[in-house]
Amino acid sequence: MQWLRDGLGIIAQSKDIQALAASVPDSGGISLVPAFAGLGAPYWDPTARGLMIGMTRGTTKAHIARAALEAMALQSWEVLEAMQHDADMELSELRVDGGASCDDLLLQIQADILQRPVIRPHITETTALGAALLAGLAVGAYQDRESIKAEWQIEKTFLPIMSKSEAQAIQERWLKAVERAKNWEK
Repeated sequence: MQWLRDGLGIIAQSKDIQALAASVPDSGGISLVPAFAGLGAPYWDPTARGLMIGMTRGTTKAHIARAALEAMALQSWEVLEAMQHDADMELSELRVDGGASCDDLLLQIQADILQRPVIRPHITETTALGAALLAGLAVGAYQDRESIKAEWQIEKTFLPIMSKSEAQAIQERWLKAVERAKNWEK
């Protein structure tokens, strides 16, 4: 988002991306691989470089914004796939927090890509909440860990609305783009 704001100037603030990206139904076939400093998990390729591919004369800044949200969701999808493989268990839902979790469109895209529910808590700054609750546990405001579980509440659940085949097509396009971005610098 910072690159779209500071580098390209297509949004004034990070929060502006949702409205811009929502103004188009999809990314228009664009894949954006934000490997500005290489690729992290699951590739660990410091020589990869950022790539935007699939543009046409009809490409707009809204398509680029939508592709950026898709890239965030797809990067998470790849890490979650690796985690599921390593743990030999399947993810039933994804619980999210932090600033980006306030973007409804991003979370809907994430649910569609994962083909699983994505759950946003009422309090999105879960790290701070956890620290406060543990402090409360330490001073006796809570009896035990079980008693603080009620403090975490679901604010909204995003269910997949995209078909599995549509999600797979986006995933496959992403994987092709990532392959092109890898091993760029020597």
